[in-house]
Amino acid sequence: MAQGGADVKRICLHGPESTGKSTLGALLAADLECEVVPEYGRTYCAAHGTDIGTNELIHIAQTQDAMNRAAAERAAEVGAGFVLFDTDPLITAVWADMMFGTMQGYCRDAYFDSFTDFADLYLLLDIDLPFVDDGLRVYAQPAERQRFFDLCAAELDRRSVRYVRIQGLGEARFAAAKAAILESE
Repeated sequence: MAQGGADVKRICLHGPESTGKSTLGALLAADLECEVVPEYGRTYCAAHGTDIGTNELIHIAQTQDAMNRAAAERAAEVGAGFVLFDTDPLITAVWADMMFGTMQGYCRDAYFDSFTDFADLYLLLDIDLPFVDDGLRVYAQPAERQRFFDLCAAELDRRSVRYVRIQGLGEARFAAAKAAILESE
């Protein structure tokens, strides 16, 4: 593993809801002995509900970004090789597109396009896992999940960030994610 602040690799789990980001993040963090930053949007929606607008999405993105930056600083201080983000503002931008993108006159808020503090590697989690409704998830239908996934991939492509598509169930998904991280060094 890399040592020192400049060598901390920031890995972001990216993809639609119910693709195993939180579960995979916990497994990877335990295996790689690093911190995983939880998804603030989940905490926010659990407290305030899922009927949210652009201002709330910007708040969620800004809070997530602050949490991610703080975790990266902590990782640098202790000489960790990696820090994992359950999400970042890029996925919040995709949420905005999912929620409002089909509305006439929709224009994505400039905040989302101004975000440039990208992770070193994004793991794009495929929708090949069964959907699990936990009371907070919104897009359960196969067509919605596919649209969400396509928007996620398009956002990563548009930003020209480094990413690897992760597929598979259980151990295969974990192994693919870990291999992608280790190969990124």
